[in-house]
Order: sequence, then C-alpha cells, then structure tokens
Amino acid sequence: MIHPEIIELRKELHSHPELSCFEHETAKRIQRFINEHNPTEILDGIGETGFAAIYKFPKKGKSITIRCELDALPIQEENQFLHKSKYKGISHKCGHDGHMAIVSGLLFWLKKSSFSSGEVILLFQPAEENGKGAKEVVTDERFKNLNTDYVFALHNIPKEPLHNIIVINKGFSAEVQSFNVRLKGKKSHASEPENGNNPALALSNIISLLSSLEVTDPEDENFSLITPVHINMGQIAYGISPENAELHYTMRTWSGEKTTHLKSQITSVIENTCEKYELKHEIEWLEYFPASTNHTESTNYIIKAAKKNSYKITKRSYPFKFGEDFGWFSKEYKTAMFGLGAGIETPALHNSDYDFPDEIIETGINMFRSIISTILEES
Repeated sequence: MIHPEIIELRKELHSHPELSCFEHETAKRIQRFINEHNPTEILDGIGETGFAAIYKFPKKGKSITIRCELDALPIQEENQFLHKSKYKGISHKCGHDGHMAIVSGLLFWLKKSSFSSGEVILLFQPAEENGKGAKEVVTDERFKNLNTDYVFALHNIPKEPLHNIIVINKGFSAEVQSFNVRLKGKKSHASEPENGNNPALALSNIISLLSSLEVTDPEDENFSLITPVHINMGQIAYGISPENAELHYTMRTWSGEKTTHLKSQITSVIENTCEKYELKHEIEWLEYFPASTNHTESTNYIIKAAKKNSYKITKRSYPFKFGEDFGWFSKEYKTAMFGLGAGIETPALHNSDYDFPDEIIETGINMFRSIISTILEES
C-alpha cells in the first residue's frame, strides 16, 4: 500500500508551485523528505536548481536514473480544494507534483531493497516547461560523471483510463521548435499608404505559405504542424499605416532531420516574401524540445514491468504531439518514457482545473520498482 506521507508530499508540492528555473524551495522540500525517510548522497545544483539522490548497492553494476520534473506553469488555478496553489498565477497543471511524488515514493522501497550490485539515481530535473532543464542536466559535468546506463521517466495522460500504461516504440513526444519573425517596412499616413511600406500583405502571405508546408496526418513520417500563436502589427491609431509586424509560431515534427528541413523551408518562405514586398526581417529561433525517442531495450523493460503488475498496455503508433525536454536524455542514454493513464474524466493537461489523480501514484511507483528490479537482478 502507498505510504500516506507520499500523498501529503504531493499536496504540499501542489500548494507551493514554482516556475521554471526558480524551483529552489521545491527542491528543498523534497530533500527534506529524503533526509527524513531514506537519507543518501545528494548531488545538488544540477542544472542550477535540480538535484540527484544517489542510492548505491555493494558492488558496481548497472546504473538506472529515474527522472521527474520540478517546475509548474504560469496558470491561475480554478480549483478550490484545500491543497490549491497558494501563489497567484502559478500552479501545477501538468502533473509534475505527482511525478515528483512518484519518484520520491521509491525511497521507502529502496530502503528495504538488498540488491547485490548497481545504482539508482533519482533525478529531480528543473525547467522542463521551457525546454531548458534537461539540456542543462545532460551537459552538467557532475551528471555526466555518474555514467548512468538508463534513464526512465513517465508522464500522466488525462483522457486515458486510470492505470493504463501507454507505450510508443518510435518515441514518446514530438520535436518542437518555436520561432519569432519580425518584419520592418516604413510608416506612413493611413491616407497615403503608398508613401510607406505596410507589412500586412507580407504577413498574410507568410501565414498562408507556412500553412501549405504542413503535413497534419500523425501517421505520416513527414508529419509537420506549424501553428501561429501570436501576431502583432501596428497600433490602434487610424491615421497611421504601420511599419512593424511580429509573428510567433511553434512547429512540431517527429524527428530532428525533418525539423532541420522544415526550418530551411520556413526560412526560404520568409526571405522570399520579404524580398517580394521589400521588407527587412529577422528570424529568432526560440524554445526547443528535441524528440523523445525510446530505446528498444528500455521500452522492453517498460513492457515487462507493466505485464508483471498486470497493468493494461496501450500501444500508440505515433508519439504525442506535445514537447518534452526528455529528448535531451535520448541523445545520450538508453532512454524510454511511458504514459500513465490519468483517467477519462480528468481535465486535460494545462487546463486551469486540472489536478494530478493520487490514485495513480502507486501505479507509477510499481512500474519504476519493477523496471529497476528487472535490470539490477539481471546484472
């Protein structure tokens, strides 16, 4: 049965959310929990605000990292339960509080474990939501020096049945790249637009042409989604024909190769359009989430764990469309990420009324326990 302290920790973390790169108190809360229930070596300040708790067994063997995320989102919570967020405009609407509780819950089991060899690293990673955290962790020399063999993670998935384990052979999540386009023409009186250079038509053409690059069928290996998220042009002044415009996009593909090709196409569209309309332009590439690919060996351990615990397995034929910076680990290690059904009636991720369902904490713990046991018993 799940320890009640884990549920209490989850609700405490939910009540005290912190944004990406500012998870100082969140990290301290979990470290206090570790020191109280199963003290061990702590590698602090990984990726600035993250840390790792390292549990070593007598002999050298396989090293397994179990990763979760520390950060919350800039969303005002609508829920009115007792553990609601205490901070205006910040809340755990992606379930990272639950992910942290699951990984922290492994402490009680590890305390009783008696593997003859190997190592388990509980990694509490910062800044997943802005795509910066995992990159900072994998490039941190102290984490590199741990020489871990495997990195596993999960993500709760609302609208899927409770406790279902969702496995994707190709990869867990999309490659995501955001960008900003700035256009500069020439300002004029609105009654004499011919004396200036209004970027409106160029904006319209860019939006239309970028849309034509999309391949929206997720079953297609060339899948590409290019979503406009913000447009700004001129000001509310009816006597002025504006000179400046700004357009923000996020694009999604299934692979780094496709992303590189699509970036080239996007750049050509913008350059050609601006040349046609005699506009100056700048392209700024912003938040980047590499595709999270699943290693075959690691995926097989997930499937074995689900079967061992008699959890229903749902196999998806293509990744989730959202971004997940776990992809940075995929570039360096044998990784696998799985989905954990959070319930058909649970509000969607990033909704203001979402709350992580405590019922699946034990499911997550059981999955990681079985993955760790299988690997360390083989080594």
